[in-house]
Amino acid sequence: MTRTLNTKRGHTSRSGPTPVTDAWWHRLRDGGTAAVAGAFTLAQLALVRPGMGLGWDESVYVSQVSAHAPAAFFSAPRARGVPLLVAPVASWSSSTPLLRIYLALLSGLALFLALRAWHGLFSSRVLALGGALFASLWVTLFYGPQAMPNFWVAVGALAGVGCFLRAQADRARRGPVWGLAASGALMALMRPMDAVYVCLPLLAALVVVRRWWHWQLLVALAAGLVAGVGEWVVEAYVSHGGLVQRLADGSRIQGGLGWNLAVDDQMRSLAGRTLCRPCGGAMPNPAVFAWWFALPVLAVLALVIAARAGRTARTLVPLACAATAAFPYLFMIGYAAPRFLLPAYALLAIPVADALVYLVTAAPRAWRAAAVTLVALGLAGHLAVQFAVLEHTVRGSTAAHQGWARTAAALHRLGVRPPCLVTGDNGPPVAFYAGCASVDTGGHNANTTAAALTRTAQRTPVAILTADTSAPPSYARTWTSVRQEGLLIYLSPAVTRTSAHES
Repeated sequence: MTRTLNTKRGHTSRSGPTPVTDAWWHRLRDGGTAAVAGAFTLAQLALVRPGMGLGWDESVYVSQVSAHAPAAFFSAPRARGVPLLVAPVASWSSSTPLLRIYLALLSGLALFLALRAWHGLFSSRVLALGGALFASLWVTLFYGPQAMPNFWVAVGALAGVGCFLRAQADRARRGPVWGLAASGALMALMRPMDAVYVCLPLLAALVVVRRWWHWQLLVALAAGLVAGVGEWVVEAYVSHGGLVQRLADGSRIQGGLGWNLAVDDQMRSLAGRTLCRPCGGAMPNPAVFAWWFALPVLAVLALVIAARAGRTARTLVPLACAATAAFPYLFMIGYAAPRFLLPAYALLAIPVADALVYLVTAAPRAWRAAAVTLVALGLAGHLAVQFAVLEHTVRGSTAAHQGWARTAAALHRLGVRPPCLVTGDNGPPVAFYAGCASVDTGGHNANTTAAALTRTAQRTPVAILTADTSAPPSYARTWTSVRQEGLLIYLSPAVTRTSAHES
């Protein structure tokens, strides 16, 4: 390395970075993404109440590994990734706040690692802004600390695409190859079909585009997906009548996969409807979904910028993966949940951030202040809307979960205590809160028959939860009924005998 004389400062310097300056550069490079990940963790703890309680799907996932309640019925579309994720806490503690804190910390770390996979592909400020855009969405903050799979598919997709592009850029490095395998396994372990949709453009690029052929990447991606989906496939043959049957059951539970325009349903769900099924009613205020329509515009701008700069691939690949990840949830199911699109939002975040940075930095000097002001005002308004929707959603979810907890407490007072069974309206979450097993004789969660439940009710406390105006099932017409928490609860003979004995 050549040496030059710095006459202004009176000392010699090197024309390239020294090991010391290189180390400082790496620390500075990671500083922005680390700050974003840290702020994301703190925001979850501050805005998504740790004591919010578990939701319906969360109670099903957590019950698989919890000592607090028997495992709930695990329907065909579900995968075992979330139970494995929460097992280090849920297997020995029934504390929901502790579980939320654990998941908030883990999700912050996961976001940092996913953004780090992109270093060298975009500038540090683009990565930090992209991470902030994704992390500040209400749906990201809401689901980051929850025992749900979608956030983990999102960070797996973000990390996987980054590793794919880095491996293409430097084929001598093995780290990105291993990172791609791990990312594929994470996605498939959480939601197998989502993993396939995310990875379709990557597989197509490796097989179809000759200059992108990289057998190690193909093996790594395939091995990761197989490793993640392996348990799901085995379980299909053990418990669901085979892989084809499980896929058919999963499609039926989701309303039958086919051509279903759900774009408007997703727009309605952006107002904080965690599950929009059926998804009727008026559209929310346009301020709630304005950012949604800005995404494709900024994505196209990012692609144009990348093409002019001669780096099309690093923008085109995440956009293609975002499109395939979003496609089934926009056009193939008849309902909506905002969490379904988290992988697409994560993959769009970095190209969108690149477009925003370009709009500010490429503006003529005379217009730069105006450009910065407009972008800043737009982002500030966007954040205000996101936090308002988040607060509304957290408040509504907390109220619902507290209602389930009160119903569970009422069941305990009535004599429905473990070992016990709960069925009917909101059966799985109420059963989990009460420490009971949840059963159902019909619908997507059917795991018993009316005859079997009648026999069980003679020796085990059983509670049927129905709406206050609903008639009981035929086998429960002679059971004792009690009104609690806006519900009509039918108690089995075993409950009546137990209560009489205790009195």
